[in-house]
Formats: sequence, C-alpha cells, structure tokens
Amino acid sequence: MHALNTSPSDWIVRWTPLLAPGAQVLDLACGSGRHSRWLQAQGLAVTAVDRDVQALHQVTACGATVVQADLEAEGPYPLAGRQFDGVVVTHYLWRPRWPALLDLVAPGGVLLYETFAAGHERLGRPSRPDFLLQPGELLRVCTGWQVIAFEEGLLQGPDRIVQRIAARRPGPLTAFTPPLRPSPAAAG
Repeated sequence: MHALNTSPSDWIVRWTPLLAPGAQVLDLACGSGRHSRWLQAQGLAVTAVDRDVQALHQVTACGATVVQADLEAEGPYPLAGRQFDGVVVTHYLWRPRWPALLDLVAPGGVLLYETFAAGHERLGRPSRPDFLLQPGELLRVCTGWQVIAFEEGLLQGPDRIVQRIAARRPGPLTAFTPPLRPSPAAAG
C-alpha cells in the first residue's frame, strides 16, 4: 500500500494550462482533493465528486463545489446533462460509465486522465484487471478526439504502471489553447 499522496500528479500539473482561467473543471472521483486544491489554486472553478463523505470534507476548504455521489451505482448517472470545460480523473476506472464520463466534457473541452494499467498487478494494488487499463485503452476510448499527449508505462517514486492522456473533445473551443512549450531539443 502506498502512502497517501497529497501532491497533484505531474501529468495534471503539466496539462492544466490547456484550460482558460475561470474554466469549469470537474475532478471526478476526487478522493481527498489533491487535484481539486491544485486546480482551484490555478484560478479554475472546480466541482469535486466522490462517494466518500469524509474525503469531501477535506475538499470543501479549498473552495470547490462538492458533490457526494456514487459514480458506479445503477440507475441514472449522477452528473447526467452536465458538461465541463475540463474533466480530471486520476486513479479511477469504471468502464461501464465510459460514455457518461466522456459526455461530461463539453465540445472543445479537455480530458486529463491518468490511472493504473496492465502490468501494475506485479507491483501492487490495484491488481484486478477490472481496475487496470489495457494497452492503448485510453486511445481507443478517445477515438475521434484530438490527442494532445499520451503516455503508457512505468513511473517511479513509487513504482507504478500507468496510462495517461490529455485529449480535446471535438467542437468549438470553450477554453483557450495556450502555445505548447518548446521541448528542450527544439529550444536549443
């Protein structure tokens, strides 16, 4: 079991600039709110969703709007009909709700997603295939979207196998698109 990480994912930090100041962002399955706090501090309007009431109490202090909901419950999706300029998901996977999750991203909006992938079972939990992305799965889920960045493989500190994507839903931009930072090779 890994210690609770309170720092935002470097993936989320790297791609947050894709969202305009004041953009409406959903932190889905937010847990204790490490990304909600980061996003709120960047001038974004955050809605944080989780089923754990205790975890949501930690998120309220950062100024995010909190919604207590079981995202895996049968019946109507708790966020049906809502859309956001950005949706952030880390360390969460519930395949039966892929279509509902993608519908949360407004046309022109951004999905920032990072979770464990096949191979991670050799390193620790989660280890059930239901909770591990298959090779290239996020690319397939985002078929037809503009993939800005995609990574899959081993990360260290702590060691984990992940898959992550930054993708823009087709449609008119609801947020600005900042210029990409030049890579060190291009800058020299």
